[in-house]
Amino acid sequence: MGFKCGIIGLPNVGKSTLFNILTKGNSAVANFPFCTIKPNIGIVAVDDLRIDNLAKIVSPKKIIHAFIEFIDIAGLVKGASKGEGLGNQFLSNIRDTDAVVHVVRCFKNNNITHVYNEVKPTSDIDIINTELILSDLDICEKTILQLQKKTKTKNFEEKDQKIYILKKCINHLKQCLMLKTLNLNIEEEKIISTLRFLTLKPTMYVANINDEKESYFFLEELKKVADKDGSIVIPIHANLELDLVNMKSEEQKSFMKAFNIKKLSFNRIVSAGYKILNLITFFTVGVKEIHAWAIPKGSTSLQAAHKIHSDFSKGFIRAQIIKYSDFIKYKSESKIKEIGKFRTEGKSYFVQDGDIMHFLFQV
Repeated sequence: MGFKCGIIGLPNVGKSTLFNILTKGNSAVANFPFCTIKPNIGIVAVDDLRIDNLAKIVSPKKIIHAFIEFIDIAGLVKGASKGEGLGNQFLSNIRDTDAVVHVVRCFKNNNITHVYNEVKPTSDIDIINTELILSDLDICEKTILQLQKKTKTKNFEEKDQKIYILKKCINHLKQCLMLKTLNLNIEEEKIISTLRFLTLKPTMYVANINDEKESYFFLEELKKVADKDGSIVIPIHANLELDLVNMKSEEQKSFMKAFNIKKLSFNRIVSAGYKILNLITFFTVGVKEIHAWAIPKGSTSLQAAHKIHSDFSKGFIRAQIIKYSDFIKYKSESKIKEIGKFRTEGKSYFVQDGDIMHFLFQV
């Protein structure tokens, strides 16, 4: 199973352009609302220098990076929560994701229409967030009604607890506040997790900018909004970066040097996606293949084994672990064993970012 980031925003803000940058693909890009009807899905490799350093030592036949799925979801409009602009379908697409990449237009261009005829990032964000809030509010109210109708239940206390949490969510949402700013404990979040609330999803804002001074004013306004809910903001000159990713390697390097562009922003977006999803990486290393695996922070060795194959977890015996830093330093498994830095752990070991793991199992 992949980890999914949904790319959302109003029509004509640069969502499909960003998707094409991330995937180097060719999803449709046009200057009218609802150009994207069915969501485009792209698998994007996570750039990680550690896998390249490991490859220099092992010289594997194959290298496989960790990845994130990015989903280009059609533009939302006012009334989406009531079905406007095929809104219910698009909101459902967002609900299926693990995190949200909210693209915000931070530039003026008379050749690119704005769906509400005014470029104002704070208003654009309010429109989208209001629709997400209304959608979650609707789910809260419908779920409470369903629970209240249930007369046959084994655990009345559990039902009452869920209703209590949902009422707390309703009170928060009615203040036009996202649920991620509500002080829910781990147990409460677990109880309502199956409802897949839109406003609970971790979010990053991508500011689509240009070189005009006004664009940087819009960017600062966006940062103020993001600070309120603890979200990340990443600026990107989308049209410029799309041209760059479509260049050949040498041409791209020459262009970046000429215009003093040190790093492409899309790499920061992928890394930020990894961060807001709260993921870490472990590696399996061999001559045939080096593979980077993405798992949630706090995963056990049993869960890591299952990530590779269900047989690994069913017949789990133990996990053999080498720290990445030790492998880079000593460059030999036998040397690491000799100095006592080779570890054996059971099912409940919490995997650390960068662990090199080998699983012993029997089915």
